[in-house]
Amino acid sequence: MVSLDADAEQPVSSRNFHAKPLGVYRYSMRLSPIATLLACATTLIAPFAAAQSPLHLIPLPRQIVQLPDQPLTSGVIVACTACNPEDTFAADDLRQTLGTRGVLPGNGLRIVLQRLAQHPDPSFTDEMRPEGYTISYSKRILTLTGASAAGLFYAAQTAKQLIESSPNGLVLHAAEIHDWPAMKYRGLHDDLSRGPVDTLDFQKKLIRTLAAYKVNLYSPYFENTQQYASNPLPASPEGSISADDARALVAYAAQYHITVVPEQEAFGHLHKTLVWETYADLAETPHGAVLAPGQPGSILLINQMFTELAALYPSPFLHIGGDETVDLGVGRTKPDVDVRGLAPVYLDFLQRIVISLQPLHRKILFWGDVAQDAPALLKALPPSIKDQTIAVAWGYTPKPKGFAAELKPYTDAGIETWVAPSINNYRQVYPNQQLALDDIQQFTRDGQRFGATGQLNTLWNDDGESLANQNWYGILFGAAAAWQPGESSIPAFQQSFAQDFHGDSTDLLNQAQDELTAAMSLLHDNKVITNTEGTDGLFWVDPWSKDGVVIAGKMHPIASAVRLHAEHALTLIAQAKATEPNLREPDAIDAMDLGARRIDFLCLKFQLADEVADSYSRATIAANSTDPKLHRTTSRELSDINGVNGRLQDIIGTYSQLRDMFAQQWQRTYRPSGLRPILEHYDYTIALWYARVDKVRSAQRQWADSRTLPPAGDLGIPEPPPPASAQPATPTPTP
Repeated sequence: MVSLDADAEQPVSSRNFHAKPLGVYRYSMRLSPIATLLACATTLIAPFAAAQSPLHLIPLPRQIVQLPDQPLTSGVIVACTACNPEDTFAADDLRQTLGTRGVLPGNGLRIVLQRLAQHPDPSFTDEMRPEGYTISYSKRILTLTGASAAGLFYAAQTAKQLIESSPNGLVLHAAEIHDWPAMKYRGLHDDLSRGPVDTLDFQKKLIRTLAAYKVNLYSPYFENTQQYASNPLPASPEGSISADDARALVAYAAQYHITVVPEQEAFGHLHKTLVWETYADLAETPHGAVLAPGQPGSILLINQMFTELAALYPSPFLHIGGDETVDLGVGRTKPDVDVRGLAPVYLDFLQRIVISLQPLHRKILFWGDVAQDAPALLKALPPSIKDQTIAVAWGYTPKPKGFAAELKPYTDAGIETWVAPSINNYRQVYPNQQLALDDIQQFTRDGQRFGATGQLNTLWNDDGESLANQNWYGILFGAAAAWQPGESSIPAFQQSFAQDFHGDSTDLLNQAQDELTAAMSLLHDNKVITNTEGTDGLFWVDPWSKDGVVIAGKMHPIASAVRLHAEHALTLIAQAKATEPNLREPDAIDAMDLGARRIDFLCLKFQLADEVADSYSRATIAANSTDPKLHRTTSRELSDINGVNGRLQDIIGTYSQLRDMFAQQWQRTYRPSGLRPILEHYDYTIALWYARVDKVRSAQRQWADSRTLPPAGDLGIPEPPPPASAQPATPTPTP
């Protein structure tokens, strides 16, 4: 029998694909309180230790005593003692999930849900009561106990993960568990304003999935995508959330113990509102993004929006944004900022917003990036403002030395604080998972150390191209890190993700994720990705443009290695699908496949462009040669550029294929609005390469007619890159 305490540091992972080490994880055995209670059982269980399988649990429970695995050959009965409607929902949800995973009703195992009030347990501590639970196993009965509806629901979510497929059929990983969360608020911030807007059906799926991993807060982000009766102009009817949608989402989420907390930007990031002439007098700069604090209509607009929000989303919180107010002090407010300074003007307006919203009786969340640079002013805020606000500190880049700079200004001022890491999906063809995992781990750890009460993991869709089904990896690790105390183990998560999320007993999908992480890390660590463009920029950039030629120079040494990682991922995905035909979350697997293909192609594009330049250079040399043998190679070189299997056709064909795959993925999760501009980008780029096909075809005609070729520059082709022999050797993919 093994006792695992989640407070203990975890063993180092064998997944050694990172350009930089994740850190050292030490394994230590501890005798947990529950292990002490069960010490008498140790002697009986020890002979069966070989029958235990590794546990794949996300999040990791605080205290686990693993018992021998139990085959489930005779089905499962889910029962609920003295259940109220909330507990009945938890039991039904468990029963339904097990049914979809092939667990048939039967008397082989009895799962009993019960409340602590009816079944007192001295090991159930006070800190466990709000959301904690216990799981015990004896004589074919798995007992789930919670003091609250949420706690019992979370016990049921863990029970789902304890039942898995094995080569010999379904099995229960029997265990004794005591578990409770490290952070009170565990949330996901969902950007619905930068192009993609989730369908209501996908939001419901998101709610179910978040709840399965013990997330209790969902925060949709609005700049102009919540419809307001008082201000109907900014929201697009086809790409925004109606009042009916909002009410339906709130009611649905409540069943899963998730509070929906709307964020409506109330200071910056309001360009899509301020671009309307109706609001021109409220803008800090013409058609800018920041409300001018001194304009009387600014507070009125804020009150109108948040009064409607409060009626639609009856949560204890409202989020007013307030981040990145970069225009403040540039336009209408410049005289005031010049006299008093930026921070006083910002904080004064923040206070006015909070005071104006007091009649709504909500606690106000705001982003912490601007005010964190004025710690003295934060300390001087009135107690009433401090009591009514929560600062959400954000930081989307890992900081091995810690996030004290983002947290201390607020904790020192006595203001409640949450942390907001990121899954690093924005401007990426696939999330940069190494940055995401490190950031989530470090920021959440530091938040707990500084007393933060919540974590709001974020996803952003800055250029509108992020795909929802590529985000689950970072979302689930955020859930784990917020529930688990201290520094969450990245290797433990990596080794459990595919089994738990996809039902993949082969580990192949975990390996595929590793390969994609390695590919993205190579692009990042070799400075190919820029902060402003990410890999989306690499995907679209013209390799023969001024910028593209510079990027190509950085791409040459690593393109082959990146491609091998991406292609190995594609192979692993295909093997997993062939081996496990009933994998869960097939849309997410398809999205992973698409991410690998886009990573592969953005490197292939640079390779093909180089080959075109090199081929045309050789064709020109051959055309001008007096050597008949060399002269005859010109047509072949031109055909390699623009013929059957020509390099230009490769680029056009792959862009076209990826265009259709992207559209299919979009339509599985998002509303139609926002897709058209991206497809136009594909069409424009494909047309660019078709224009080059026409130029090369013209050169081919010229060669046939006059045995001469135009200069490469006339076709837009740059000088060829250095020969391949001058480039560094290509590393092999992760084994």
